Amino acid sequence: MTAPDAPRGVDVDKPSAARIYDWYLGGTQNWAVDREFGRRVEKVWPLIRPMSRENRAFMNRVVRAALDAGIRQFVDLGSGVPTAGNVHEIVRDQLPARVVYVDYEPVAAAHSRVILEDEDATEWAGIVERDIRDPEAIFADEITQELIDWSQPVCLLMITVLHFLGPGDRPEELVAAYREQLAPGSWLAITHGTCRDDAPPERAAEVRAFVDAYKDTSNPAYLRSDDEIRPFFGGWPLLEPGMSALPDWRPDEPVSEFAAEVRPFAWGAVAVKP
Repeated sequence: MTAPDAPRGVDVDKPSAARIYDWYLGGTQNWAVDREFGRRVEKVWPLIRPMSRENRAFMNRVVRAALDAGIRQFVDLGSGVPTAGNVHEIVRDQLPARVVYVDYEPVAAAHSRVILEDEDATEWAGIVERDIRDPEAIFADEITQELIDWSQPVCLLMITVLHFLGPGDRPEELVAAYREQLAPGSWLAITHGTCRDDAPPERAAEVRAFVDAYKDTSNPAYLRSDDEIRPFFGGWPLLEPGMSALPDWRPDEPVSEFAAEVRPFAWGAVAVKP
């Protein structure tokens, strides 16, 4: 494949988590070094690519449902590189709307800026280069303030991000700070890694090896049960079908056998602020 142009100052000799995820999704904003790392991870957990794509498909369905419900503001926390069916691509067909991507990784932010500029989306979409563990800084950022009116409903997306927060990050308190910022009628969408009791033993061993491999990195991952994930929604009512396996949240088409394999390894749900 032809390598894309790299943003100024971006090192394409080292793998980037954001670009590796882009490769999992079948995107184009990745280099040979990213694909090589991704293939090594895939050997540890062969379901990483279908899992990533089911996460993206879940997010796509949530965004479309929010648009159908009249929501026109979207904040995507831990957004990575916004390619391969990301929020602004879906929203573009139903403008006026506003999108704010948030990612603390400079590589992801640099790629995001170039993509939004190239796609002439900067008047209604922007990237905030901040850590999601500092919500006040995100709320105060000039890009957020320019694009988001917190007095109106917002669809807040926390897709594949909370399982990178450990107990020391106080994730329940952190998510509560975001919930407090949202206006009534806002949506909170979360997906989170898990390992259910009904997971095939060999697949369960693979996902646990995948998590163990990240323990000593700058982005260790944590699996949580449904009972540990539900408090993130603060008791808000969940949209139908409630908390479900990713392929089963309002599917557009029958769930394929391939997609069904990821069912035991992630939960997804959307709550509405009363």
